[in-house]
Amino acid sequence: MTSRDAAEQHLRDLARLRRVRDRIDHEYAKPLDVEALARGANMSAGHLSRQFRQAYGESPYAYLMTRRIERAMALLRRGDLSVTEVCFAVGCSSLGTFSTRFTELVGVPPSTYRARTAHAPAEMPACIAKQVTRPIRNREARARRPQLA
Repeated sequence: MTSRDAAEQHLRDLARLRRVRDRIDHEYAKPLDVEALARGANMSAGHLSRQFRQAYGESPYAYLMTRRIERAMALLRRGDLSVTEVCFAVGCSSLGTFSTRFTELVGVPPSTYRARTAHAPAEMPACIAKQVTRPIRNREARARRPQLA
């Protein structure tokens, strides 16, 4: 394989990865797993996971959960759904897993987030709220400095 062939293959792979990411963005509330995503991209699950992580810095599952948590944050800010309803609305099937992942990414449990943000007096445009409230993945969180007594 020549370097030109390799470059063309790399571009084709990136296009397939982008389609996988777009599918996750659009179908986050549906039951998705890496095997189904890989089949849709004509890749093995392992190859998809490695390539996706290399291209986007996280696994397809982590990306999916981040999208679900972002949507959950928006629904919780609305304040008209319970945490359980939000959990199922964003495609999670386990309230415990949803709450754990939400707390990891947002820093507070979903019920606390809902209580703090629901019916906020000063509404901000959704496009701004999405940027300001975007979950921080563990690898992006700032490392805490040890407290000296």
